[in-house]
Amino acid sequence: MPSVEEPVLTPPELTPPEWIVLAVICEGRTHGREVTRLLAPYGEVGHVWNVQKATIYRSINRLTDFGLIRSAGEEPSHRGPVRFMVEATDAGQAAVASWLRRPVQHTRDIRSELLIKLALLDRSGADPHDLLVAQRALMVPIMAALESRISAATGFDRTLLLWRYETASAAIRFLDATVSEPSEPTARS
Repeated sequence: MPSVEEPVLTPPELTPPEWIVLAVICEGRTHGREVTRLLAPYGEVGHVWNVQKATIYRSINRLTDFGLIRSAGEEPSHRGPVRFMVEATDAGQAAVASWLRRPVQHTRDIRSELLIKLALLDRSGADPHDLLVAQRALMVPIMAALESRISAATGFDRTLLLWRYETASAAIRFLDATVSEPSEPTARS
């Protein structure tokens, strides 16, 4: 019997770890232990942004409540209790696709949120070009605004503005270098 898509509740703003858990679940039917393995500090995704086990299971519950994932049966395990499987709903797939293409709003999030998006896009074989171009377009006016304020600033305010300007400048150089690279998504085994 085909499963019926559950009604989607409008979720409150998801946290970055919830987005990451949802993105991993969108890769295919899975269970909490596998998501935990992938998001552990030594995991395929966790080396970019690790998510603690308790946060993963809390995220699975919230994402289920929001209609972004659903139960997908059980799987026996030779190494412990029965595993409860989950899969993304169509709404979950659409939400992740949108999130992965949305540039981060703050320069400070380039190192964390943008990199995890790039890693997840690479895992899925998707081309990150549009995200990188959108991110650069968002960063250019930020850098220009910071530059215009530096000369009038004094004391620690100047130090802080210089730090932010140099960080934004480095981010733009990174984006330029990444956009100019030929896109070769990694094939997952």
